Amino acid sequence: MSDLRITRITSRIGAKVSGVDVSRPLDGATVTALGAALAEHKALVFDDVDLDDEGQQDFVRAFGDLTTAHPTVGAVDGAPNVLPVDSERGRANHWHTDVTFVLNPPQATSLRSLTVPPYGGETLIASSAGAYRDLPEPLRRLADGLWAEHTNDYDYAVADEDVDAEQAAHRSRFTSIKYRTAHPVVRVHPLTGERGLFIGGFAQRIVGLSVGESRKLLELLQSYVTRPENVLRHRWSENQLVLFDNRITQHYAVDNYDDRPRRLHRVTLAGPVPVGIEGKESYSIEGDASHYTPVAA
Repeated sequence: MSDLRITRITSRIGAKVSGVDVSRPLDGATVTALGAALAEHKALVFDDVDLDDEGQQDFVRAFGDLTTAHPTVGAVDGAPNVLPVDSERGRANHWHTDVTFVLNPPQATSLRSLTVPPYGGETLIASSAGAYRDLPEPLRRLADGLWAEHTNDYDYAVADEDVDAEQAAHRSRFTSIKYRTAHPVVRVHPLTGERGLFIGGFAQRIVGLSVGESRKLLELLQSYVTRPENVLRHRWSENQLVLFDNRITQHYAVDNYDDRPRRLHRVTLAGPVPVGIEGKESYSIEGDASHYTPVAA
């Protein structure tokens, strides 16, 4: 604990962590300090980590219960809590917060680099708290009262005739259980009280509005999330671990590395049910995710 150092990367999001060996069991003071740093900086970067799948799971488990790998997508063999993020299985080059289509999305996501392309392949992580603060007051008041339906069964931008057999199979697995959940557009962070725009790629419709109206309004709000001032652009190197706060960020995997392999492993921390500014909790419309995640206190 005495050697732990947190170094800010940008003014709005991101910090580098040094002086802690994440491959060893963490004491309570270190866990508390890292949790506080995560809440403040939204994303933490650990260099030169000596972790395998078991070690990554142990590190994340120090902060609470783990989710399984994903509600519908298969895990790494022998590691049911580890999701392979492999360019050969698909590329998540759209802005999103992880698994917001379930009632209680993960509160934090860890990504560990296995294979890094020689160029490109960055992960962008955006502060939705910075986005909310950037909203003009009239738009902020509007967002405060909105709810959005999130679903894994959404209108893909790629036409069916442009999807190959492998992509079609992945899409079929991803939607094998259909989920719809209503979340507040403005979520209150349970530790800091910060307000953040809780939207992203799985948010498909504003409750009470048409699909067309919803798309225009969501695009407007999303434009504040992805402002460069709110974004950390993380260039991967080997043996890195990135931990980000899934309650108040979005992320995007940049597809700029041609056909080179890019492999990460993901482990996520079970989260609470989101709460809006009036204290109302999110509610499920369709789909049971109890096999995927417990509800964190």
